[in-house]
Amino acid sequence: MNTPQATTASSAAQVRQQLYRDMSPLNLTPLWEVLHALVPPQPSSPCVSSLWKYDQIRPFLMRAGQAITAEEAVRRVLILENPALRGQSAITQSLYAGLQLILPGEVAPSHRHTQSALRFIVEGEGAYTAVDGERTTMHPGDFIITPSWTWHDHGHEADGPVVWLDGLDIPMIRFFDAGFAENGTARSQSVSRAEGASFARYGHNMAPVRGDAPFGTTSPIFSYPYARSREALHQLERDTPLDAWDGFKLRYVNPLTGGSPMPTMATFMQRLPSGFSGKPYRQTDGAVFSVVEGTGSVRVGDGAAAQTFTFGPRDHFVIPSWHTARFATEAGCVLFSFTDRPVHQALGIHHEERLS
Repeated sequence: MNTPQATTASSAAQVRQQLYRDMSPLNLTPLWEVLHALVPPQPSSPCVSSLWKYDQIRPFLMRAGQAITAEEAVRRVLILENPALRGQSAITQSLYAGLQLILPGEVAPSHRHTQSALRFIVEGEGAYTAVDGERTTMHPGDFIITPSWTWHDHGHEADGPVVWLDGLDIPMIRFFDAGFAENGTARSQSVSRAEGASFARYGHNMAPVRGDAPFGTTSPIFSYPYARSREALHQLERDTPLDAWDGFKLRYVNPLTGGSPMPTMATFMQRLPSGFSGKPYRQTDGAVFSVVEGTGSVRVGDGAAAQTFTFGPRDHFVIPSWHTARFATEAGCVLFSFTDRPVHQALGIHHEERLS
């Protein structure tokens, strides 16, 4: 037997359902049915953490080198897709990552696009990237920028394959419906400045008296050599206290502003010394990592859902937004990473918790 309260509740539910059906043709939907999902009590990313072992990926890169040329492909890249975002060409909801291969004698032709891009060299050396008339030679561990809407091409005039990590803001630009691209008319752009010219202008805590920002809000230095980054990290390890969460971690900067090298992506290099057992932390910006040197592990998540990834040189992994992470290493390691932190900071929504 239904109580008056149950009858009243049933009637109210019927009235609401009829309301929803009647207004649906006008493309209306009730906020109160979805408010809890739109404004959750804490970030809830659909992305999952994942690890890509380089030893497993490399054979497929080499097979791709036999299957298609760099010129045919324009960019011969294997995309690192988040397992929860298959088919979306995304490693997080805002970031793209892939491993690009170029072989001796090849040229990846010149083009430009509104998406900002970074290259982090994983294997091999002697290939080059050219940006707006200046080339830089690639070495393992180097961080190289392709600023938004700048002409860029890649070539290889040395020996052996060269592989690098591509990081772009493709999903973010796609969200804003602001993606443009243009192919160059020449296979390679003309070189108009000597290699190292941008570093000479801006890389010594100095800038031209009448210089401007050649790449807008992107750093005027488009190549950050690993040798300098590694030297800085090891000096910190010798002379400064250890951070219990990050080890010794530095962020790359735009020398004209002190901010991130790119308006949409921040980049970092960190050294975890031997015997490091870090404390857990979480942050709203999802992070993509490339292992430069050494071995270690990272525990991602909480409780029964937590996963532990053991990594080595040239491996890659992703820690999504608001996933607790905790690093450990016996032998020591060096990690490069990039995130979408500048956008979080610009919007005033960045949040980080350092847990004990």
